[in-house]
Amino acid sequence: MDGVKGKLRGSLQRRLLIALCSAIFIVAVISGGVAFFSALDEAHELQDATLTQIAGVIKHAQLSSQDSSYISPSLDDETGSNVVVQLIADSPSTTRNLPSYFNLPKKITEGFQTIPSPKGQYRVLVARLSSTLHVVVGQKTAVRDEVALSSARRTLMPFLALLPILLLVVTLLVRNVFKPVSQLASEVNQRDEQDLTPLASAALPSEVRPFIMAINRLLSKVDIAMETQRRFVADAAHELRSPLTALSLQAERLSQSDMSVEAKIRLGKLRQGINRAKNLLEQLLSLARAQQHDVPESATAPLSLQSVSRHVIENLWPLAMDKNIDLGVVATTDIILYANEVSLFTIIKNLVENAIKYTPSGGCIDIRFDKNATLIVLEVEDNGPGIAQPHRQRVFDPFYRITGTKQNGSGLGLSIVQTIVNQLGGQIMLLDAANYPSGLCVRITLPVSHDQQ
Repeated sequence: MDGVKGKLRGSLQRRLLIALCSAIFIVAVISGGVAFFSALDEAHELQDATLTQIAGVIKHAQLSSQDSSYISPSLDDETGSNVVVQLIADSPSTTRNLPSYFNLPKKITEGFQTIPSPKGQYRVLVARLSSTLHVVVGQKTAVRDEVALSSARRTLMPFLALLPILLLVVTLLVRNVFKPVSQLASEVNQRDEQDLTPLASAALPSEVRPFIMAINRLLSKVDIAMETQRRFVADAAHELRSPLTALSLQAERLSQSDMSVEAKIRLGKLRQGINRAKNLLEQLLSLARAQQHDVPESATAPLSLQSVSRHVIENLWPLAMDKNIDLGVVATTDIILYANEVSLFTIIKNLVENAIKYTPSGGCIDIRFDKNATLIVLEVEDNGPGIAQPHRQRVFDPFYRITGTKQNGSGLGLSIVQTIVNQLGGQIMLLDAANYPSGLCVRITLPVSHDQQ
């Protein structure tokens, strides 16, 4: 119940629909009720006028108490719909033994009245024909009511027919009015988190435009803040690169000097720390470049996945050889991908470098790729320890490292890969290795562009 109330409070379209439909329904019910009872009352008045006209005709016919009473024939489809005319003299001795259809009181009152009879209640009109003679014109109440109700029901038919149509038209109109808002919501929902371009407001209602303009101003501020942050990271990495390079050279020269064993051990640890800092800076620069999502069209070119993968293997071959890891491309056919060469190289390099770090000595790392009508699939699979299911979403966060990991790293590799893959319109998934008892398979799916098709 709380969920339904929340939806009603949260949806302007639902609230407007409910308000309009409720108002239309209430107005229709009130109008139908007024029309029904007005028609019912008018039908009764018309029936009374008919009895009055019959009494007037009889009065002008100058009938006497010796005349017979009259019963009109029934209508074809209305049994008991006949009109009964009864002549009653003030002195019973002057009236023949005529059949009595009504149980009139001894003191006759002129005008309309409802009286009982052996055949049911009658609506009668008592009128004076002369000083000694009255006429009673009557009709069954049940028949009158049935005819009046039938006439009154006919007045409800337009309301019953038009009410659903009107509600449907109002629903369609409201949905059509809110359609631009729904389309804008769908567009925003499909946007990448790095896409902070202003929202289009030309097709929106004027009441919604100030809100969209405020959102656009907020997006502009967020874009400026993020750009400032990216620029700061890139500038800081560039500024720190030169001092670290100088420290690395000084440490290398110092290692050539004569020193004690303990000093050499400490110098080795110092050089390892400098190398880790240099790798971190390189990763920060790679992340800053990956977040620059406005890649010029000229930077996109047809690339061979075989060629790029072998280039990565050549760069990382010394690391693989140090651990005696079998590293290679399993795919036998080549695939051409339209992308930025630096971006594609960075994706494969980070994935293979991570696999080398965590795959034990003597392990295997396979690079494979495939293609169908709509997707290009790139996989890097190893037989290392893999990544537990609870950590597979968190490892894409910058600087996140699984507790207990002994390997050196910055925690930026997968974050960089995910950023570039999102810019290319693809997806990245972490799966269990399919070709080894244990391990991890990183699968990347990229859409096939029109040029590739």
